[in-house]
Amino acid sequence: MSIDVETAARVAKLARIKVADDALPALAEEFNTILGFIEQLGEVDVEGVDPMVSVTPMRLPRRQDGVTDGGMQDRILANAPDAREGFFAVPKVVE
Repeated sequence: MSIDVETAARVAKLARIKVADDALPALAEEFNTILGFIEQLGEVDVEGVDPMVSVTPMRLPRRQDGVTDGGMQDRILANAPDAREGFFAVPKVVE
């Protein structure tokens, strides 16, 4: 696929980027370079290669999934300007 000057102007317009008319040929060439690199990436054989997020193997630290600060409903609701039946009370906003 090849990008011409008109297509580069259309892409710039769609991206809301102002590009001078004399800079459009260089922009079209850059688009063609990028598309050529993408075509090269499509030729790489990745069969059997697992996806990675980093080049070094690492594992995120994990923690025990458990409640740590629960059972403070009364203390939390003490800060509320209006609390009813164990919940924050808020004014009705939909009529």
